[in-house]
Amino acid sequence: MESEGEIVDLQPRNPSPRRDLPINFNRYATKKSVSESMLDVALFMSNATRLKAVLEQEPSSPYYIILVTLLSISLLLQVVIGILLIITARMNLNEVSKQQWLNQLNNTTMVMVFLTVIINIFITAFGVQKIGQPWPTPRPY
Repeated sequence: MESEGEIVDLQPRNPSPRRDLPINFNRYATKKSVSESMLDVALFMSNATRLKAVLEQEPSSPYYIILVTLLSISLLLQVVIGILLIITARMNLNEVSKQQWLNQLNNTTMVMVFLTVIINIFITAFGVQKIGQPWPTPRPY
């Protein structure tokens, strides 16, 4: 029985002793880089499919050159981003001498990811039509 004035701890106990350990930032950064790489692969596959669809169109199609150019730039940026993420994941974040370089590498990667997102917004805006489907003709308002 509980006596009056006794403090009862209602917090659940952590059965795993590993959760009491401090976070390993190197492992965290590696997992983050791997997950970003997986997303990069998915976008890469999507853009490769879009590029194939555009190349199956006639070069006289509207936006053909723009889409081929934007998709090619996006694919190239994604390859470079993937390489930078692999380099980042392989480096030891706990080595103080490498932290500034890793920070610059991470900043460069983030700028390239931002540019890739912007380019892919334009790719989506210009759209890709399947063979046999005519391009929509713009209507004046």
